[in-house]
Amino acid sequence: MLRFAIRRILQFIPTILAITLILFLLLNVLPGDAALMSGDAQDKGLDPRFIEEMRKRWGLDQPIYIRYFTYLRNLATGDMGLSYLRREKVSGLIASRLWPTLKLALAAMLIAVSIGIPLGFYSALRQGTWLDAFSMVGAVSGVSIPQFWLGLLLMFFLAVKLPLFPVQGYGDGDVKHILLPAFTLGVGYMALLARTTRAAVVEILTTDYIRTARSKGLSELMVNRKHVLRNALILVLTTAGLQFGSLMGSTVVVEKLFSWPGLGSLTVDSIFMRDIPVTQGCVLLIILVFLLMNLAVDLLYAIIDPRVEYR
Repeated sequence: MLRFAIRRILQFIPTILAITLILFLLLNVLPGDAALMSGDAQDKGLDPRFIEEMRKRWGLDQPIYIRYFTYLRNLATGDMGLSYLRREKVSGLIASRLWPTLKLALAAMLIAVSIGIPLGFYSALRQGTWLDAFSMVGAVSGVSIPQFWLGLLLMFFLAVKLPLFPVQGYGDGDVKHILLPAFTLGVGYMALLARTTRAAVVEILTTDYIRTARSKGLSELMVNRKHVLRNALILVLTTAGLQFGSLMGSTVVVEKLFSWPGLGSLTVDSIFMRDIPVTQGCVLLIILVFLLMNLAVDLLYAIIDPRVEYR
């Protein structure tokens, strides 16, 4: 397993290089002058000579390929550069926003897993009943509903009409502040996990080894727990692991809506303000989380199904 993990990590290198190249080119060919948007230029009243000096200081007057290799060299040492607008290190800005985003994503995934998997499992065991119909209608609705619209509904009814939760903000990061944005973010993934779990369980219930287990006199509880659920979790785990990586990118809308001080809101602000180093750092970190979650899912296969071999 260790050799497999090392090999997968080494495979990340060309992937990350390709991502940094595409990201760098996309951000640097966009119209607009980053030097004009900088805080220093705004303080100097957009003086042309000072703006030209800023371009030279940041290397914006150099060819794009030189800027890219300079960026790679600095990135290899952990230096993501300085924010054009905030005049702070990008690594420091990201570090200050990372925990709120991780906290929100983990809370949303906890809601999705704790509700979606049991709902899909029991729905499959009760095919054709009202529970099955109700849960699948809810799952389709959960996948289809836009996060922005759902967030506004929750804010209106649970924070304005019934002041049970704060409308916006991070506060102390307590449960009251995180529950509405986490539920808004997690509903779609909860519905997806419910549908995935149901489909996996329904398929497994028709297999020969389930019929064999029942013919040997095993109780339904033992069959469902030892054979059905364990085998269904392979597909469900894949979906949940990949969706956690997607959650990191999906926080943008929810963080802006609830004024949550995380990576999503920082990314949006940096894009609008042409703060290229911050945008590059945020997007690259989200992609790294996605890649690491893929690796974690592969490694966890051995725990759920020992038949999995690593080559």
